[in-house]
This record gives sequence, structure tokens and C-alpha cells, in this order.
Amino acid sequence: MAATTSKVRDVIPDRTIAHEEIYKQLRHSILTGSFEPGKALKIRGLAKQLNCSTMPVREAVRRLVALGALEMGSTRRIFVAPMTEERFEEIWAARKLLEPEIAARATAHSNAKLLKKLDRIDSQLQKAINKGDPDKYSLKNWEFHFTIYQASNNPIMLRLVESLWLQFGPFMRVVTNRLGASYKVDHHQMTLVALKNKDADAVREAIRLDIQDGMERIGIGFQD
Repeated sequence: MAATTSKVRDVIPDRTIAHEEIYKQLRHSILTGSFEPGKALKIRGLAKQLNCSTMPVREAVRRLVALGALEMGSTRRIFVAPMTEERFEEIWAARKLLEPEIAARATAHSNAKLLKKLDRIDSQLQKAINKGDPDKYSLKNWEFHFTIYQASNNPIMLRLVESLWLQFGPFMRVVTNRLGASYKVDHHQMTLVALKNKDADAVREAIRLDIQDGMERIGIGFQD
């Protein structure tokens, strides 16, 4: 009996890790815009793509539906959440409230290691802009923001922000591909300077302006 119990204990953690890894991979694909808004997804197709069984994919999809990143139709069809003007405006308003604040809270944890990492990411992002690479741009833009947000040590706010990015990430990727990626003003560099100076108000304002600039550009997608 003891041997059987031991085997069960050995199996459960591996299964949990596998489920969590599949969830993280799907979440990352949505966050960085790998799936277009409105795209229909199939459990078996995702399982084949991720080289796993359907069980962890079903669990990951269930969690992503709960976060609003995926939707389930009346026929149980799963698709990436589409974007409407009303939904876009609500996400924009929520981002302006949450993201400047969580970024400002990272100021207390700003150090040379964090600044070096952010500077490297921003350099890679700039190279993606120069090369006209929207895939790399979307990934590096996400990395820049979430490196700051994770440094804040505010897990509840971080989950709320992730939910917002999960809902607008696919649409952002489509519009970025159509319009190209560029800066009016480099608010990322403004953010880096503010973090270096440990100026929470300046960090808050730089992120607010970055969101304003980015969401205005994304909103142009509704005009086409």
C-alpha cells in the first residue's frame, strides 16, 4: 500500500507541471498575438501543435475562457475573443487605470539588473521596428512591459493586467502588422530614465503616455 501511495505522489506533480506548461504556452501565444482575433481553435489541433494529449489543452482552454481570452460558442466551438469598439474602449480605460500604477510600484524595486534587462529588451524592440518585424516587435513590447510589472511584486494587479493583454493582444498584433511599428516619442526610454531615478510619478506618466500612444494607433484598426 505504501508503495502504491508513493507512486501516486510521484505522478501527480508531473501531471500538474505538464498542465501548467501547456497553459503558459497557450497564454503566451495569445498575449503576443500569435492567434488572430475571432480565429477558431480545435483542441486536437492545439494538442498536435503542442505535442501533448488533449487533456492539458482542455484545461488550459477552460482557464483562458474564464479570463476572457478565449470564448466558447453555443456549439462549444472555441475561438479567440473578437474585438469590438466597445470592448476596445473598456480595455483602454482599464489599462490606463492599472498599468501606470503597477509600473510605479516597480520603482521601489528598480536596480541595475532590472535596468540592464529592460535596456536590452528595448534595444531588441528597436531592431524589430527597424527591420519591420511585427512578430518580434509584439513579443519584445510585451516583454518590456511585463518585466516592469512583474518587478512590482503585486500579483493581484499583475493577473488583472494579464487578463487585459490576453483580450487585446491578438488585435494589437493584427493592427501592428497592417500599420507597421514605430514611435512618436520613445516612452520606453522615458520609463527607463524614471526607473533609474526612482521617480514613481515619472514612471507612472511615461507608461500612461506609452499606453495612450499605442492604443490610439491600435484604434485606427477600426477605421479600416
